[in-house]
Amino acid sequence: MKIFIDTANVEEIRKANRLGVISGVTTNPSLIAKEGRNFQEVVQEICSIVDGPISAEVISLEAESMVKEAEELAKIHPNIVIKIPMTPEGLTATKILKNKGIKTNVTLVFSANQALLAAIAGATYVSPFVGRLDDVGQNGMDLIRDIVDIFDIYGFNTEIIAASIRHPMHVTEAAKAGAHIATVPFKVIMQMTKHPLTDMGIEKFLADWETVKNK
Repeated sequence: MKIFIDTANVEEIRKANRLGVISGVTTNPSLIAKEGRNFQEVVQEICSIVDGPISAEVISLEAESMVKEAEELAKIHPNIVIKIPMTPEGLTATKILKNKGIKTNVTLVFSANQALLAAIAGATYVSPFVGRLDDVGQNGMDLIRDIVDIFDIYGFNTEIIAASIRHPMHVTEAAKAGAHIATVPFKVIMQMTKHPLTDMGIEKFLADWETVKNK
């Protein structure tokens, strides 16, 4: 399983990338808006930090406009992946972009049927939103398992990105369910590095070392 970081905060990306575990980045217009900077500048800087897929989302809702936006975004860097909303127009745009050799990440996926259609249209990635499903009383990980089963049966090359990750257990469960990737907020990545027994062990090592050093 690969870990992407879900943020547009350049400092968070730098810190996470130093851990040596980040394979890509997912952004969206809301995340980039929080940074208060030019969209293309932020995306270019992210591409200079992480050598892997960088998802940048279109804001248009019509296929023709999505494709035009995507073509401009794709010029920023070869690692750019275009995030496309899971709509009928989005599927049309995904197919067109596939034929143009531009990678896509179909986002806002909440059902196995949506993921199936995105894969048939040629999406490079699909992003089921597990946390948002949990919020409305559905089990987001059940959706991941269903998509994994369907893709395995038919041999789709589309990779599954578990998105809307809220806590470390979401990452564990997504890995167990067979997601290829989890895109994870910086806070959750840092939570994943910690365990109280690790901290206790370090404290004991230091205390033991002080005892030995002072003899």
